[in-house]
Amino acid sequence: MATIGVLHPGEMGSAVGAAARARGARVLWVSTGRSPATRGRAEADGLEDAGTMTRLVTESSVIFSVCPPAAALDVAGEVAAFGFRGTYVDANAIAPKTTRRVGELVAAAGATFVDGGIIGPPPRAPGAARLYVSGPAAVDVAVLFRHSMVEAIPVAGPIGAASAVKMAYAAWNKGSQALLLAVRTLAMREGVDDALLDEWTRSQPDLPRRSERAVATNVRKAWRFVGEMEEIAASFEAAGLPRGFHEAAAEVYRRLVGWKDTATSPSVAEVAKALAP
Repeated sequence: MATIGVLHPGEMGSAVGAAARARGARVLWVSTGRSPATRGRAEADGLEDAGTMTRLVTESSVIFSVCPPAAALDVAGEVAAFGFRGTYVDANAIAPKTTRRVGELVAAAGATFVDGGIIGPPPRAPGAARLYVSGPAAVDVAVLFRHSMVEAIPVAGPIGAASAVKMAYAAWNKGSQALLLAVRTLAMREGVDDALLDEWTRSQPDLPRRSERAVATNVRKAWRFVGEMEEIAASFEAAGLPRGFHEAAAEVYRRLVGWKDTATSPSVAEVAKALAP
């Protein structure tokens, strides 16, 4: 089985590494500069600390990049600088155009590039998450996760196709939740939140619950979604569509970064105060 390097094992990356390890792969990471929480996750999932990037790149046949969108190009550039010639999988929430730039960086150094996009939560249970992959080596990467917690799905089309699936999915999923947070804030600022919830209960009964869930599941992770919304905006613009929807969603999430990784979620009223102080 392959030796896989994961850069960097946050909640998602560590779970993906664990899925590969359960299939028999050796999984490496680099602890330098990472938080105690990251170190704890990696150790719990049986990931091996390579100690240095040099060793990780040298010993890995496949490298997965799972990082905040804004760091995707930097991580690719760092790996390329080491002359990596294995398979590089970018599994970040980035626009197809950004994906192609990442691919050009690593391919110039001699690597085989695979475009990836993860949909769903960290894969700790069967069926929880899908890894969409595209490009000439997509099937080879999918084989690494056969019968694991990660369902790897090759997407027909060129490099950028898997990222396009991710962008389109998140455009609705996280974009609509940002809109719900903004709508509840507007209603509270105008003193009509109870009336809105009553109307939703009558005409769109799933929306009260969905707006509450948007707070419970998204606010503490809002810091991760700012860059993702910006990449979605860029995807829309490249397709000839308005980018403003998701620029606004990025701003909604930007105003909520104060709850980064807090122990408990805020209330809807607290979120409204942060969005429109």
